[in-house]
Amino acid sequence: MAGEEEESRSKGFRLLGILDVQNTPCAREAFLHGSGGSLAAGLLHFLVTSRVRRSFDVGFAGFMLTTLGSWFYCRMNNAKLRVQQRMIQGGIKNKVVYEGTAVDPTIKPGAESGPS
Repeated sequence: MAGEEEESRSKGFRLLGILDVQNTPCAREAFLHGSGGSLAAGLLHFLVTSRVRRSFDVGFAGFMLTTLGSWFYCRMNNAKLRVQQRMIQGGIKNKVVYEGTAVDPTIKPGAESGPS
């Protein structure tokens, strides 16, 4: 019983058999935003025009645009965050390496480090 549960948990939910929604960053949020966008766009178009087929097309276009827009926005923010984390980790590593040495960037040139 526990083996089946672990197997299904590690397998995850696959959308159309291609995209592993559970393990892909931003996928779940993008599809949730896309479904909300499609519902809003299709329903609003139907209320305005009362054309079912065209409302479905507008809803599908709303799904695609909202999903892709949300996906790219989230991925760009994640990439920017990873770059910032790498810069901070490099700065912390340099601070640890150079702390207390003559090349320490926090010590001003010409200043003595001890009491006079």
